Amino acid sequence: MAGKRLAFLGLGVMGYPMAGHLARAGHDVTVYNRTREKAARWVRQHGGRHADTPAAAADGAEIVLMCVGNDDDVRSVAAGADGALGTMHAGATLVDHTTASAHVAREVHAAASARGVGFLDAPVSGGQAGAENGKLTIMVGGEPDVYARAESVLAHYARAVTLMGGPGAGQLTKMVNQICIAGLVQALSEGIAFAEKAGLDVERVLDVISKGAAQSWQMENRGKTMHADQFEFGFAVDWMRKDLAICLDEARTNGASLPVTALVDQFYARLQARGGGRWDTSSLIRAVREPG
Repeated sequence: MAGKRLAFLGLGVMGYPMAGHLARAGHDVTVYNRTREKAARWVRQHGGRHADTPAAAADGAEIVLMCVGNDDDVRSVAAGADGALGTMHAGATLVDHTTASAHVAREVHAAASARGVGFLDAPVSGGQAGAENGKLTIMVGGEPDVYARAESVLAHYARAVTLMGGPGAGQLTKMVNQICIAGLVQALSEGIAFAEKAGLDVERVLDVISKGAAQSWQMENRGKTMHADQFEFGFAVDWMRKDLAICLDEARTNGASLPVTALVDQFYARLQARGGGRWDTSSLIRAVREPG
C-alpha cells in the first residue's frame, strides 16, 4: 500500500504507540500533542513532523486520527478555533479514537459533513499493551464509504476493525465493552476475595478455573496481580469512571437498566476517595477486601 499523508492528534499512552505503527508502515505522519516536547520526542523516535496546533497538523492530510481525553477535548481538537476541521480538505477523513459519548460523535460527524469531510467514531479496546503491540480491537461508527477509505490504515495497529453502524455506533459498542468489563472485574474481585477467605491456594484456583467456563481476559491477565495486590499499571480507575459515566448517561437516555454497572461505578468512586484514581481498574478488589 502506498504511503498516505496522515496526521495524529494526541500522543497519550495509546496515541503515542498507535502513531508509531503508522510511521513504521511507511506513512508520512505529522503529530500534534498538547505538550510540545512529547510531540518532539515522538518525531525524534519515528521521524515525520510535529505541529503546534491540530489545524496545522491536519492541513493537507488525507486522514486525520485523534485520541484525546473526553467530549470537550474532542470538540476542541476537531472543531475548536485551531481545530483540525478548519484546515481539512473536502474528501479527507477524520477518525476519532477517543472513548467519548455517542452524542459528541454525531455532533462532530455533522460538523465534518458540513465541510465535505468524512468522520468515523472509532474507539478502541486492548489497553496500552494492545496499542504497543498493534493488537487493538476497533469498533467503528460511520458511513461505509468513509470506513472503506480508512480501514487499511486502522489495521496497522489493530487485530480487528469492524464497522458497527452509522455515526455513534462505535461509541455505543465501546459502552457495551465497558459495561461487560465492569461486571467481570467485580465478579473476579469477589471470587478471589472469597478464595482468600476460604484459605485456598488462589493461584492454583485461578489456573484451574481459567480452563473452564469462568475464563476471561481479566482473569488471565489480572487475576494473579489482583491476589498480589499489585495495581501500578494498566487502565486507570479515573479513566474507567469517565467511561462508566458515559454508559450511565446513555442508559438514562435509551432506558437501559444498568444496576450492576451503577454499583461498580460507586465502588470505583470509593477507590478514588482513597487516592486510587491512577490504580489499575483491577484494584476493585480492594473495595471488596476493605468495604468500609
